[in-house]
Amino acid sequence: MHSVRKCILPFLLFGILVSGSSDAVIAQTNPNSIRKNIRAVKANPHAPKIDGKLDDAIWQQAEFHSDFLQRLPDEGAQPLEKTEVAVVYDEHTLYVGARFYCDNPEQLRMHLERRDNQGPAEQFIVSIDSYYDRRTGFGFGVNTSGVRFDRYYPEDSEGGADYSFNPVWHAHTSVDDKGWIAEIAVPFSQLRFTAKQEQVWGINFNRWIPERNEDSYWVYTPREEAGFVSRFGDLTGIVGIKPSKRIEILPYFASDASFVDGDFTGNPFEDGKDLDPRIGGDLKMGIGPNLTLDATFNPDFGQVEADPAVINLSAFETVYSEKRPFFTEGGLLLEGNGPSYFYSRRVGGPPRDNGIGDIVHQPSNSTILGASKITGKLKSGTSIGFLTALTQREYAQNYDRETDSTYKTQIEPMTLYSVARVEQQFGKERSTVGISLTSVGRDLNGVGRLEDRLRKSAITGGADWRLKFKQGLYELYGHSGFSHIRGSKSAIRRAQQSSARYFQRPDADYIEFDSTRTSLTGYASQIGLKKSGGKHWVWDLSFNAESPNFELNDAGVLGQADDLDASMYVGYQENKPGKVFRSYYVEAFGYANWNYGGNRQFSEGGLFSEFTLPNYVSFDWTVKRQFPGQDDARTRGGPSMQNEAGYSTNLGINTNFTGTTVFSASFNYGVDELDGWLWSWGTSMSTRIGNRMEFAVNPSYTREDQPRQYVTSVAGHGGGEGTYGVRYVLSRIARTTISATIRMNYYFTSNFSLEVYAEPYAANGKFHQHGELVKARSHDLRYYESSEGSSIELIEDDDTGDKYYQVTDGAESFTLPFLDFGARSFRSNVVMRWEFHPGSTIYLVWQRNLGEDKDIGKTVSPSALFDSFGAQGEDFVAFKIAYWIPIS
Repeated sequence: MHSVRKCILPFLLFGILVSGSSDAVIAQTNPNSIRKNIRAVKANPHAPKIDGKLDDAIWQQAEFHSDFLQRLPDEGAQPLEKTEVAVVYDEHTLYVGARFYCDNPEQLRMHLERRDNQGPAEQFIVSIDSYYDRRTGFGFGVNTSGVRFDRYYPEDSEGGADYSFNPVWHAHTSVDDKGWIAEIAVPFSQLRFTAKQEQVWGINFNRWIPERNEDSYWVYTPREEAGFVSRFGDLTGIVGIKPSKRIEILPYFASDASFVDGDFTGNPFEDGKDLDPRIGGDLKMGIGPNLTLDATFNPDFGQVEADPAVINLSAFETVYSEKRPFFTEGGLLLEGNGPSYFYSRRVGGPPRDNGIGDIVHQPSNSTILGASKITGKLKSGTSIGFLTALTQREYAQNYDRETDSTYKTQIEPMTLYSVARVEQQFGKERSTVGISLTSVGRDLNGVGRLEDRLRKSAITGGADWRLKFKQGLYELYGHSGFSHIRGSKSAIRRAQQSSARYFQRPDADYIEFDSTRTSLTGYASQIGLKKSGGKHWVWDLSFNAESPNFELNDAGVLGQADDLDASMYVGYQENKPGKVFRSYYVEAFGYANWNYGGNRQFSEGGLFSEFTLPNYVSFDWTVKRQFPGQDDARTRGGPSMQNEAGYSTNLGINTNFTGTTVFSASFNYGVDELDGWLWSWGTSMSTRIGNRMEFAVNPSYTREDQPRQYVTSVAGHGGGEGTYGVRYVLSRIARTTISATIRMNYYFTSNFSLEVYAEPYAANGKFHQHGELVKARSHDLRYYESSEGSSIELIEDDDTGDKYYQVTDGAESFTLPFLDFGARSFRSNVVMRWEFHPGSTIYLVWQRNLGEDKDIGKTVSPSALFDSFGAQGEDFVAFKIAYWIPIS
């Protein structure tokens, strides 16, 4: 640990020195010291009609600007075709009109898409920095067919946009013999700005022509430099408008029905049918000129796409991405530069306990009674994000055959989640420092089963910083945080023994398992320095620490604590097009991890390269070497065990992403010193069929034979001294996984679509060559089937059909679980979506989830993807209508 501190200290001193002199550097190098300016003209007395024509009188008075420059493909060059833009406004709305000249208007791609899907058609984006903080902004775009898309820029980077931003605004396009035209109308109620008599905002315009990948901007950022919003030109002339104190209400009515296949004889809780009508609503309200309150009551997420199928053989949970609109919109304002303090899928997740009895019926998710969030940015440059949510108690219904009785057990307590983040921007380089806090409080209500399993309360949080200098080219970043959980002795024992820490490890002399604890407090920290731009060289060096007691899994997500990490990369890039390559990038990287006992857990190094040809076809290649080390989690609470050293390589290819048909493929191969191996391939193909239909398929195939898969531990049956008297049983595992994600969308209009998602999935796993760890810190196994005096036999129970292994080792005899599997599943969504009025939507949803076990342990072939079509499962049908009501 002392060595890590010694490494960090020079970077801290360097960051202080540089940040203190950054203003002088900016004054010399900032190319935007003289900014472009566009003046908005007030529409008086009549606002323009949004019809994509630009034939209103006000457009004749407006100032049109055409001084665009290319960023791609020829940086700094004049665009091949002219673009003209102008801005007008009235008391309520900002209007942008643009004409896009082209030589062959009849060849324009007129692809329809769903709202927020940009597609491969020519498009135009206006980006607005209405806070005028030179760091954050709002983007509004439209393509040739009038499809709208929008985004929020939480940082001074175009690539870090938040696409969950979902305002209500209007646009229309048209095509004539000169090219195409776009008119955009953004109500001031959908923007956040400070109260002033005369507004000055940042603004930028972007035209993208996919046929030749020409990306032109009114103000562009050179590819070797950093920044985006900070370079915007000034929008002036807007006088006499006031920030909106708007209220928007979105009530909904929904009804769903589920139908489950199967024989439910003797099950008092299930007849295969369930009908659930409900009402709820969302509220959006302005709080002063800068903040927005979002609230939801009894939220409905029936239109959300199903999670992909996965077989998880690790000790760690599967983490799925958030898809629920309430949590995705504005979610980046709750995230900092550091640990995952908040994982929104904790809210309304599956109950943490299970019912008891012969037959159990319980909900798959906790019910969210209500949730609210406040987001926005103050005039001082302070960004604020606050979220709170309350979930109700959940009960399982239980049936006892012996007494023929039913009863309820509480499986989830009422829980209050709170998340807060404040971030302050400062300095000319728009550096930031932020603070995040989360809390979880559970009303365990004296329920013993819940008190034994769940923590009563959890608080986490910390500070993070990004100190930028030299036009954002360099960045000193880091964080420092804490966690504190409280609960019963049993609950804190569970936390100590969980896969995140395994304090019970017999060879871990630097940590202590204490069965009397009722709380646990930990910390995490990081320091890093990087160069993220420049003509050729980029690099990053960072150090990270997570103490053994660190815990985030109440409100956030943490795989494993007890980590000391060091990582680095150095890359060389060339963005100037040449005869062979349009661009290329080569990188050397390395990563190493230790636990707090000083044992190196994992380390690897390698090379990554990416090359783009003149036709925009790109290739990437990675070669990695994994070095031997220790794994303190592999025996799942037992002693440390050696990792296998090995090699792996990955090769990928991508066609031009601007085409109407796009293809990519990747191939991965790896081997290790114990004759383990893995190879996989995956492809992705999407294509447009006419202007209204889109089809995409992503098949993948993985086959592997891994040498050390954990099976179980056996105590009290003569384990050796080298493993502290316990047998830690592992085996080889042969696995095959085949899946395909299929999407087919048909767009009647940009506001009316039919979207189909399907994922057939097949996987198998065969555990073979069972053996036990010979001694701690090694990976040597003594195999039961080949060692003298031992044997292993597969047994099948004649009555139940259950299988298990019987092991005889000298005078000892014990059993091992039979874990082979053969999984088949089919998950699908069909969604009819109609935005029949701005902000108002009707959904009709059909979900079908099928699954079964088949050909357990046998290698699967591509034909196995069709096995699940005839399996039993569940059909879910839902209808939802939500109506947007704005109140001035």
